[in-house]
Amino acid sequence: MKIVLQRCSQAKVKVKGKVTGAIHKGFVLLVGVTHDDTEKEAEWLADKIVNLRIFEDADGKMNRSLKDVEGEILSVSQFTLYADCNKGRRPSFVDAAPPDKANPLYEYFNELLRIRGVKVETGVFGAMMEVDLINDGPVTLVLERTKEPKEK
Repeated sequence: MKIVLQRCSQAKVKVKGKVTGAIHKGFVLLVGVTHDDTEKEAEWLADKIVNLRIFEDADGKMNRSLKDVEGEILSVSQFTLYADCNKGRRPSFVDAAPPDKANPLYEYFNELLRIRGVKVETGVFGAMMEVDLINDGPVTLVLERTKEPKEK
């Protein structure tokens, strides 16, 4: 799984002009799933995201987590994170998991965030979406969890 995380002061996502999710202070997550991703990767990423200390404390240092600031998450599925642009002029998306694999794992990931006490709003899986956000900082991180390498 690959996630682009942007810290924001507010964000919303619209599908066909209708808001499907909106948050105040927190994270916008663009979430991509590849073929061999499992629940294990989703669990690691959910724990990492909820506990990342990237909000300022009273001294202006990144020392507070999403939970510390009672932040929210806007989670948007994003298969294009697995685009390969090395050949030609058109991206290849062969590394993106097909919808029947990606959507259940994306939904599972969002539920893991909710179980950890975070309000999660979403877009619509597979839909054409418009995402509006006010990036706070800006702070943008790329998180990727791949399967653990097998020992030789």
